[in-house]
Amino acid sequence: KRLPSLIMPSFNQSIFHPAVFFLTGIPGFETYHAWISIPFCCLYAVAITGNGMILFVIITETSLHEPMYYFLSMLSCTDLGLCLSTLVTILGVFWFNAREISFDACIGQMFFIHGFTFMESSVLLAMAFDRFIAICNPLRYATILTNSRIIKVGFAVVIRGTTALVPLLLLLKRLSFCRSHVLHHSYCFHPDVMKLSCTDTKINSAFGLSIVISNAGIDSVLILLSYVLIIHSVLSIASPEERKKAFGTCVSHISAVAIFYIPMISLSLVHRFGKHAPPLVHTLIANVYLLIPPVMNPIIYSVKTKQIRKAVLKIFLSKLI
Repeated sequence: KRLPSLIMPSFNQSIFHPAVFFLTGIPGFETYHAWISIPFCCLYAVAITGNGMILFVIITETSLHEPMYYFLSMLSCTDLGLCLSTLVTILGVFWFNAREISFDACIGQMFFIHGFTFMESSVLLAMAFDRFIAICNPLRYATILTNSRIIKVGFAVVIRGTTALVPLLLLLKRLSFCRSHVLHHSYCFHPDVMKLSCTDTKINSAFGLSIVISNAGIDSVLILLSYVLIIHSVLSIASPEERKKAFGTCVSHISAVAIFYIPMISLSLVHRFGKHAPPLVHTLIANVYLLIPPVMNPIIYSVKTKQIRKAVLKIFLSKLI
């Protein structure tokens, strides 16, 4: 018997992969996709311009060649990676109703989305360690966070964020997809794709959960622990003015941690426990999870960090003159 055109065999005769998946825009608002694309375009423009500006400022201004700003540049790189990983499919759905994505392209997009997500989590942990050393052991700050160690941290962030994804995606390729091929988002998200399988996904689910816990879960606990130690150290400072200054250096990082982990946890909970939630809820949380951190991080650091703000103003003023 001939197979349907949308299904092709892979690996062996019992495993079938769809030729394409179908992406979804905003459920119930399909006729307004052209208008909805306007705020999305603005968000992408702000995210790409803002993070690009942060990177340019840190590279060109020698006064910003310090550990704190090196870690900030890593954060901007991961934010740019997240934006570029989803930009084509999201705007393609809104502008051209280009809903089809091949199975292999879907796997590739998942690799970059989840990879940059885990890398961002690792960078936020590195930034927490940077603040801990700067406040709790300032005299050894320069000797602990040397350039060579920061480079090693950068390599560790990339390796840690990508190696665990390879077996996860290989496990996904062993599944058969004989149900609906319609995804709930405008991009490929691992739990979303996994739910479309008609074979047992317990191993995939358990392995995916273990990766999330071993990356973002451990990172969030260590970040919390670092701030407990920071608070304990700051409270031992006699001067209220020094306490305020010490806490002020952490405000930007705390904000970045909050806008990253809160949407991420919300999306994970919705996918695991919100089966009966309206599709619009899934879509909104998913888009907040992907777009808000890249948009807000450069704004937060430009507003809250005096050195970044001065460097950005210096560039703008030089262009005007």
